[in-house]
Amino acid sequence: MSAFKGLLPPGVIVLERGWLSSNSVVFRGAARAAIVDSGYWTHAQQTVELVSQVVGELPLTTLVNTHLHSDHCGGNAALRARFPGLRTWIPPGQADAVRRWDPVALSYAPTGQECPRFDYDGLLRPGTSVELGDLALEVHGAPGHDPHAVVLFEPHSRTLISADALWQSGFGVVFPELEGEHAFDAVEATLDRIEALRPALVIPGHGPVFSDVADALGRARGRLAAYREDPRRHARHAAKVLLKFKLLELQRVPLDAFAGWAERTPYFLLVHDRWFPDQTLQEWLFALIGELVRAGAANSGTDFIEDR
Repeated sequence: MSAFKGLLPPGVIVLERGWLSSNSVVFRGAARAAIVDSGYWTHAQQTVELVSQVVGELPLTTLVNTHLHSDHCGGNAALRARFPGLRTWIPPGQADAVRRWDPVALSYAPTGQECPRFDYDGLLRPGTSVELGDLALEVHGAPGHDPHAVVLFEPHSRTLISADALWQSGFGVVFPELEGEHAFDAVEATLDRIEALRPALVIPGHGPVFSDVADALGRARGRLAAYREDPRRHARHAAKVLLKFKLLELQRVPLDAFAGWAERTPYFLLVHDRWFPDQTLQEWLFALIGELVRAGAANSGTDFIEDR
């Protein structure tokens, strides 16, 4: 639960999760409850149990996804199975891919991640609002990390659900940049949009709730400037994020199996081929693993690697 519980709008409960799963935000109203984001699929049962405890006897009627990366919607299917009548709202950009269930277009296959199939009932169009519990939240487009992402803003308390557009220490990997698109400008525009909203409190997609919004924006802009100056720095960071995310899922895995996963993962290959062709794939992979170990993010033996 959030340390900012007393400052959050009435009925809002933040379930701060480990980095593999996004934070979930539960809204308890007088007659119904709602949730924003559902975590990764490996934690789906935990998500169901946590949400069941928080909503109690209230019917959970609405599930909202800020974007459709697997760590934000991996629990959708389990929640829909547990709560009959639960309606799911998603940003409009990938609605067709969800209907067809295209794991490539939805990024799950390219990133080597998983997400159980789910459907949706409505679209979160920027410029509109969505009712969660007894509150109405504004929907704002937030491209950059994901071109289809949205953030949600409650204007009376000035509380922002920022997803991966703004964390206390930065923002999420800018995936379109890895594909050759110029998306750093979109990140900047989203940061400007967040600043214009003047939030008093931010509930990020990962990490603790925070109120030092100006400082967070400054750190995010500093990181963005560094990535613009040296795009290879961003690409290397993205590759390590892909490795760490999978390691968080697997916990412990033989090194050769982990290397095999990386060598079969399209996004990992794309980053190598586009940004680091001066090294062989294996040399580059094991250099990245070494960086994770030295940073204390992983532990490596002679024939295994495990999360730390």
